[in-house]
Amino acid sequence: MGALTSFFFRPPQSVPGTWAIFRWWESRRLAFNAAVLAAGATTVGTLFLIELLAPGRPRLPNLLVILIYAGLANLFYTLGPLADALITRLGGRQVSEVGPMLFRYGFVFAVLLTLLPIPVTALRVFLGIIL
Repeated sequence: MGALTSFFFRPPQSVPGTWAIFRWWESRRLAFNAAVLAAGATTVGTLFLIELLAPGRPRLPNLLVILIYAGLANLFYTLGPLADALITRLGGRQVSEVGPMLFRYGFVFAVLLTLLPIPVTALRVFLGIIL
């Protein structure tokens, strides 16, 4: 199993126990946070550059909003192992792959959501310059 595959998938096995599920998720939290942080840094840097190109005074991102967003990202991440454990407990082996699927989709969603202000701001600035 390759590194990327082992990161996003659990090895096929019997139904994982609750603590194994939580360990699996927590072993990936740092990488999740690093990916969201990298996307956030890219977003903040790009927004600053876009705002520099816009007429008027550049707007700086609100640090409080960034901290709240980071806290909410971790809160929603914490719901992942809870949902995984509950689904696995109720459904058994037939649904044991739901947890890694939740992780994959949540990972991609969190990174894309973090990058979303770039096209939104670019569009706002572009339309503001045209109009």
